[in-house]
Amino acid sequence: MPTTDAVLTDQLALEIAHLGMVGESSDIGTLHRVTELATRAVPGAAGASSVRWSLGDGGERPEPLASAASHPDLAEAVDRQLARGTGPIFEVVQERRALSSDDILAEARWPEAMADLLRRGVRSFATTPHLNEPVLVTLTLYGVTPRALLPGQQALAALLVAQGTAAVSNSLQYGQVHRTAVQLQEAVESRAIVDQAKGILMHSLGCDADQAFAEMRRISQTRHVKLTALAQRIVGDQGLL
Repeated sequence: MPTTDAVLTDQLALEIAHLGMVGESSDIGTLHRVTELATRAVPGAAGASSVRWSLGDGGERPEPLASAASHPDLAEAVDRQLARGTGPIFEVVQERRALSSDDILAEARWPEAMADLLRRGVRSFATTPHLNEPVLVTLTLYGVTPRALLPGQQALAALLVAQGTAAVSNSLQYGQVHRTAVQLQEAVESRAIVDQAKGILMHSLGCDADQAFAEMRRISQTRHVKLTALAQRIVGDQGLL
């Protein structure tokens, strides 16, 4: 009989693996799942938030694209920091390294962001970034007591943010491939309907394929109608407009 800890570990491993399944969730859904798992799994974490960032081009700094939090009060604190454009999350993104505070009450950096967290009962935090181009995600863990988040306990947080980043990246790639496939399918169908229409015109006008296509293009341009739409009318026996 496995122990309770082993069962929880097995369940957690399955849930982390499930994050990477393509098409299972939206970006926001993935971020919410990451924050939920982090809050449940990381010792000392009373809450969590995550942000997906744009990487920017050249000298442009990354900008937040989506965010999620385990609690509404944390979501509000994160939104205020993102609206200001300054704070620990921005430093983590700019420097691509983790930042933390063992006791916010004694923290001299980021006074506005720390005041927001203190008003919501937060006394410590740790933020971890993960980059899987073109996706950058940050995960922040919050403790309600000083030194609640020990460095050794944050390895799981790093795993969660890495898997969440991979999930978002996989979804983006899947979406791009799907859109390309749809476009190719539409192109094939358009070509087929145009070829059918050319055959009909060749028979009815007694001309060759090039002449039939030239006539279709002439009508398409003079009547301001797409070639595919014209071909559909011809195949549907609706005439040349």
